[in-house]
Formats: sequence, C-alpha cells, structure tokens
Amino acid sequence: MTFYRHSGPRSYLSSTMTERLNCFYCRDNLQGKKYVNKDDKHVCVRCFEKLCANTCAECRKPIGADAKELTHKNRHWHEGCFRCAKCYKALVNESFAAKDDGKIMCEKCGAREDSARCQGCYKLIMPGSQNVEYKHKVWHEECFVCFECKQPIGGKSFMAKGDELYCAPCHEKKFAKNCFGCKEPITSGGISYQDKPWHSECFVCHTCKKQLGGARFTAHEDVFYCVDCYKSDVAKKCNGCQNPITGFGRGTNMVNYEGKSWHEYCFNCKKCSLSLAQKRFVINGENIYCPDCAKKL
Repeated sequence: MTFYRHSGPRSYLSSTMTERLNCFYCRDNLQGKKYVNKDDKHVCVRCFEKLCANTCAECRKPIGADAKELTHKNRHWHEGCFRCAKCYKALVNESFAAKDDGKIMCEKCGAREDSARCQGCYKLIMPGSQNVEYKHKVWHEECFVCFECKQPIGGKSFMAKGDELYCAPCHEKKFAKNCFGCKEPITSGGISYQDKPWHSECFVCHTCKKQLGGARFTAHEDVFYCVDCYKSDVAKKCNGCQNPITGFGRGTNMVNYEGKSWHEYCFNCKKCSLSLAQKRFVINGENIYCPDCAKKL
C-alpha cells in the first residue's frame, strides 16, 4: 500500500476587483465585487460555483469559491470532507491511503484494511509482525500451533491432515501405523503382509535375517523364511528323492502317510513307476507299489 501526504488545502477566491472588468461568462461588471481567476479568466463568484467549481468526492456538493479545497489524483474534497472513511479522522497534512474504490483512509486504517487475517485467531496480521505463510494462508507466529498438543510449530517440521496441522511427533502418534514386528510407528514406506504393516527392516528371514521385501519367502508357524533357509531348516524331506518339499514350483503338492512325506511326482510305484497319488498302493519296507506289482513280489 502507498501512503501519501497532502500539502494542504487551497482557495480559489481572489481579491475584490478594483478596476472595470466583466465576468467571462455572464459579462457582469466585476468592479467592487469579489471574483475568481480561473484559468486566466475572471469569473464572478456566482458563475464560478455554477460552472467551474469542482464537486466534492465525499459530499457530492460543489466546492465554493470561499471553501478550502484538497485535490488528489484529479479528485477533490472540501477541507472538512477530507477524512478517513473508517475512523473519520481529519487527514489535512496527515499521511493517507487512497483505495481503488475511491475511499481515503488514515495510515492506521489503511494498513488494517490491507492486512490478512490469521487462520488461527482470525485477527488482523499487521504489517511488520511475525507471521507464518503456508499454502497461501497466514498465521500469527504464536497461532501456528499443532492441532493435537497446541504447541507452536515454529521452524519445526509438520504435517497437514485436511485443514489441521500436526507437529511430526503428534502426527506420528495419531496417524502412523505400528509395525507388527517391533511395534514402533512406521513413518514412511513399509510392507504390508496379510493386512499387517511392517518396517522393511523388520520383515526379514527368521534364520539369516535377510530382508524379504520383493523376494520369495514362505511362512511357517507365523515365522518367515527365505526360500534357501526354508529348504535347509524347515521343509520336510521327500522320502523318495530326499530333496526338500518346499511348496515352490513342482514341489507344491505332497503326499503324507504314516509320518512320511513325498513330492506328489515322487509318489510312484517302485516297479512300474505308475503315479500312485490319490490311488491305492502297498508299502513294502521303504518302497511303495501299485496293487498289481505288489502281487508279483
């Protein structure tokens, strides 16, 4: 906002005419009468007020020859009308602001008019006062506080949740998910498995501690294993080929019988190699046979 200072009012009225001269407009003799010298023309008071006088921007009445007039940017006021539009303080020889709508204001009211309102207390933020701006909104520095703990945020990091602002600790406490492993908040990233959140560094193989994010793994009795550790430490060994039954690839299906396990593709007749999965079979020692081959033994 630009503030101006007026030099003071002026008056048009000249002295009384002492020689014979006529009014420029009505041609009346001005000798012995008061007159106004307007644009190098001698004008009687009556014609001046009727034809030449400026209109007051405040009261809308002509500014007569005897009145004191103030002018600013081609607008005119009576001396008594040149007042602040808000507090009505006289502005002759005072600093003032001219608004776009034509109103004039004292320095104090003009500053208030252009000041933003604090989003916290809704009071004006006066020029020069400490304030915080965020997303085209303004707060007093002391009003820029955490919605949860009500402490000033100042220069600390904060998070926005809709129209509410939270300091980092309160946002973490209120909104962050807790890791299913370490129970601490997950502030960024993380992994979700079976609707349970984990830190990436907590979602690891139970044996070798390798992170399992993006890798193949399996769960056994609520414990996670990478493929290699599951094969070596957990998986049952096939009674046929002696390799681990991992549940990966061709080892997905298996056959269990009396505490022994086989890959489905290994559960074949020892003699004719017929697959016996979901079929009748005969156990003889460590070997399995189809009923026909068992009869020939």
